[in-house]
Amino acid sequence: MSNHLKNQSSPYLLQHAENPVNWYPWSEEAFEKAKREDKPIFLSIGYSTCHWCHVMAHESFENEEVAEILNRNFVAIKVDREERPDIDSVYMEVCQALTGSGGWPMSIFMTAEQKPFYAGTYFPPDSRYGIIGFRDLLLAIAEKWKTEKDRLMASAEQILLHIANGTYENQSELDLRLPQKAAKVFAESFDRTYGGFGRAPKFPVPHNLLFLTLYSQIHEDREAFSQVRLTLESMRRGGIFDQIGYGFSRYSTDEYFLVPHFEKMLYDNALLIAAYSAAYKASDQRLFLDTAEKTAEYIFREMTGPTGEFYSAQDADSEGEEGKYYVWAYEEILHVLGREKGEAFCRYFNVTEKGNFEGRNILNLLHEQTAAENFDEEKKRLYEYRKSRAELHLDDKVLTSWNSLMICAMAVLYRVTGAGQYLSAAERAYQFIEENLTDGTLLYVGCRGGVRLAKGFLDDYAYYGGALISLYEVTSKLEYLKRAGEIIREAMSQFADQAGGYFLYGAKNSSLITRPKETYDGALPSGNSMMAYCLVRLSQLMDEAETYREAAEKQLAFLSAEAQAYPTGHSMFLLALLIYADPPQKITAVLSGYEQKAEVLSRLPLYADIKIWEQETAEYPLLNGRTTYYVCKDHRCLPPTNELPSSSKKF
Repeated sequence: MSNHLKNQSSPYLLQHAENPVNWYPWSEEAFEKAKREDKPIFLSIGYSTCHWCHVMAHESFENEEVAEILNRNFVAIKVDREERPDIDSVYMEVCQALTGSGGWPMSIFMTAEQKPFYAGTYFPPDSRYGIIGFRDLLLAIAEKWKTEKDRLMASAEQILLHIANGTYENQSELDLRLPQKAAKVFAESFDRTYGGFGRAPKFPVPHNLLFLTLYSQIHEDREAFSQVRLTLESMRRGGIFDQIGYGFSRYSTDEYFLVPHFEKMLYDNALLIAAYSAAYKASDQRLFLDTAEKTAEYIFREMTGPTGEFYSAQDADSEGEEGKYYVWAYEEILHVLGREKGEAFCRYFNVTEKGNFEGRNILNLLHEQTAAENFDEEKKRLYEYRKSRAELHLDDKVLTSWNSLMICAMAVLYRVTGAGQYLSAAERAYQFIEENLTDGTLLYVGCRGGVRLAKGFLDDYAYYGGALISLYEVTSKLEYLKRAGEIIREAMSQFADQAGGYFLYGAKNSSLITRPKETYDGALPSGNSMMAYCLVRLSQLMDEAETYREAAEKQLAFLSAEAQAYPTGHSMFLLALLIYADPPQKITAVLSGYEQKAEVLSRLPLYADIKIWEQETAEYPLLNGRTTYYVCKDHRCLPPTNELPSSSKKF
């Protein structure tokens, strides 16, 4: 039996298209039905690779009895949070306000006017251990709707009033002390034994590491970079990194980075490629570059479409079990590799007969002094064997914002290696976005199977602007810089709040019960932080710098107020603030004819605005017939030189 999701393009919605629950997509049809039949709405929000979404689906949404209760008493709406981040943001605020926490699947009960009166996340099918079961919850709310509807409606009005009254701090000046404050807080929460910040679960939050890397270089703070170093080393050695197929899982459930939540997301891997690349440039530690390149290898092999687009995620579950695809039995490895090689492999990757995860093993190098590359052939054999054991669900949705992050990552990796495959990958993804996800300066959230999703939100514009700036930084092609200006100006037009900052959805999106303005940098940088970064960089790179400088300073002042209480929750904004306060040096390199552009680019500092001329000009002649560097900083230029000054080599 199909429901109203059968014609949707979202993989998450299609996973529920054959449920006995009579699901609707978010639509006027659903709201009209709720009004006409005088029923409350059950709104379920999740995404296709979410483990607990799968669990609740199997336990409740595929259950005929539960479906009958839902269908009789409610109008059920299913939303993909990655397709509609605006809906997710509005009701996540509700969930957090009512329960003190949030997550997915998100479960919201609301009126036909979209006003919520009850919220939660995962509910077990039956009541147990003091937790109400989903079946009992449905029956209780259905009964209250019949007997105490006025109270539920009044509650919905109070909740709406509470979340609509969210205030944003006004501040007329940006605060250049915030990076130092954040660095101090990071140091206080740093786990000096295992790396990472705070206690388990530990999320990579790569933009924290990017901020600390840049901060450590600008302020010559070895302690800050030591935090980055240990965290990146531990993640590479741990089970959060797939030691056979490469790439990173979502987060670590323990303090050691051993046991991950096994789903792999495009955005995590994009940001981690950038973080490892930057750390390599700051340290020359080969392990970091190796990790970035192996993660890119995983992306090319498993997460890239036929025309260069990047897919969204791989599931944590296979055959109904979380992590089953990734874990190993000791004897299984010996069977594939043979006893002699297998035993050596198991010793190296900490595989035992007892196991380190529910009787089986997650490969890791946590007890090795170095994560040196070994067992290449054995890893290939185990990788091929693993693919034959089970198949992972791939969310092949193509999202503008996440593809933009991967474009940034590939541009940075090209910058530090000079390997053309990374620039090619970035430019192919750019072409895909231009051909499939834009209409002039209008962006779309993403697409799947040739079907475009909703019109873009702030994050789509801000991230894509950042991607275009990254492409300009490594190619010096003005078309990228010009396009970045167009996209950011469109974002300013659609999403700006005259009181400061930018709303999540804009004039060309449909309206919801509230209009979120997200400033917190969580698993992903907020659209507001990315706007700050883009505005700062455009003010430093474009001819009409003054317009962007004024907008950048206003945005930095707005975010300075937002970050006062919790600066470590705004690391992408802090990175933009560092770049504003200490602009990159400008280096023009004129090639002698004996060196390749990519080779020279890889030798130059990461924190610099680079232009490379393949032949001398009247303004930039060669010195001594050799490759020549012209270095400027703070409106002062050094004499041309054949060797970079030591002051320009640190990062």
